[in-house]
Amino acid sequence: MSDTPDPTHPTSTHENSFDTEDSAQTESDQADASRAGLWLRGAAVLAIIVVALTALAMLAGQSLPERTGPPIENISVERTALEPGRITLTLRNTGPDAVTVAQVAVNDTFVDLVGAADPIGRLGSETITLDYPWVTGQPYLVSMLTSTGLVIEHEIPAAVATPAPGVAFFGLMALLGTYVGIIPVLLGMLLLPVMRHAGSRAVRFVLAVTVGLLAFLIFDGTSEGFKLATASSGAFGGGTLVVLGAAIAFLTLTCIDRYLRGRRRRAGATGASELSLALMISIGIGLHNLGEGLAIGSSYAVGELALGAFLVIGFTLHNTTEGLAIIAPLARRRTPLLTLLGLGLIAGAPAILGAVIGAGVDNREVSALLLGVGVGAIIQVIIQIAPSLRTQGRSDLDPLVLVGVGVGILLMFLTGLVVPA
Repeated sequence: MSDTPDPTHPTSTHENSFDTEDSAQTESDQADASRAGLWLRGAAVLAIIVVALTALAMLAGQSLPERTGPPIENISVERTALEPGRITLTLRNTGPDAVTVAQVAVNDTFVDLVGAADPIGRLGSETITLDYPWVTGQPYLVSMLTSTGLVIEHEIPAAVATPAPGVAFFGLMALLGTYVGIIPVLLGMLLLPVMRHAGSRAVRFVLAVTVGLLAFLIFDGTSEGFKLATASSGAFGGGTLVVLGAAIAFLTLTCIDRYLRGRRRRAGATGASELSLALMISIGIGLHNLGEGLAIGSSYAVGELALGAFLVIGFTLHNTTEGLAIIAPLARRRTPLLTLLGLGLIAGAPAILGAVIGAGVDNREVSALLLGVGVGAIIQVIIQIAPSLRTQGRSDLDPLVLVGVGVGILLMFLTGLVVPA
C-alpha cells in the first residue's frame, strides 16, 4: 500500500490548511521581529548621538579660551504701555551676555526707575516702570544706561494712552467673531435653494471672487506679519515665525481635512446618515474659522485696524460659501431648524474663540506667529475651493473664473482705500 496521502481525503486537506496557517504565522512573527530589531537599532543610534552631543556641549565650552573685551549687550523693547504719568517698558535681552539697566533717561532727563534690579539673562524679560509726566501726541526718546556705560535707545514717536483690554474690548472681539463665523455661515445655509436654481457658471464666479479676496489677504497678511516681526525683538526668530505659523496651520489643517475626508468616504460607503456627513464638514470648517479668528483678533490687538477690517470682509464673504458646503448633504432630507443652527455654531463659533485669543496677545512675535497661522489657513481654504472652479470635463479654466479672481482682488484693494486705519 502506498504511503502517499490522498489529496481528496479530509485529513490531508486539514493538514495542508494547518501547514499554511503555521507558515503565515511564522512569516508574521519574523516580520514583527525584524521591525522590533530595526526600532532597537534606531534607538541605540539615537542614544549614541544624544550622548555625543551632550559631551561635546559640556567639554567644548571648557576647552575654549575666555573671551576678551567688553560684554555684548543688546536689549529690545517688546511692548510700550503709557498710563497717566507713567511709562512701562517690557524689555527682552537679545544679546549673549546678561544686561543690567542702571539708569533711564527720557528726553535727556533722568527719571525714577522701578524694576529690573537684577541682571537680565539671555532671552530673559523684565518690565520697568518710569515715572514721567508725558504729554499726549509728543515724541519721546527713552535712553537706557547699562552698568557698563552702554546707552540703548527706544523711540516713542507719539505718546498715546494705551487702552487696557477689558470686557468691552473682548466683547468687541466676540462680536467680530460672530460677524465672521456664525452669521455668514448661517446666511450661506439659507442661500442654498437659490444657488441650486442658479447656473453652475454663476456658482463658479462667486467662488472665484472669494478666491481673489483671499489671495489678496495672503499677501497683505504676510506683509503685516513680517512688519510686526521686524518691529519685534527678534529673539525668537523674527520673520521666520510668520513662515512657521503658516506652515504649521497649513499642514495641520491639511492633515485634519484628509482625515475627515477619509471618514466621510468610509461613512458614505457604510450608509451613514446625511446628518453625520454634514457634522463632519462643520467640524472641519470650524477648525478653519479658528485660524481666521486668530488673524483678526491679533491684527486688532496690535493696532492694525485696516488689516482687521480686510480680514472681516474677506472671511465673511468666504464663510458664506462654507454654509453651502455644510448644508449640501442635507438637501434631500428635512432637517429641524435647531439642528441647522447647531451645525452653523459648530462651524462658526471657533472664530469667536480665535478672535478673543488673538486680541489677548500683546507680544509682537506671538502676534506675527498668529498672523502666519491665519495665512496658512487661507492658503488651505483656497486649495479646497480651487477644484470647484474647474468645469467638469474640461482641463482649462473658464475665462469667467479668471475674471472673478481679478474682481475679488480689485474689490479687496478698493475696500482697503475706503476703510479707515
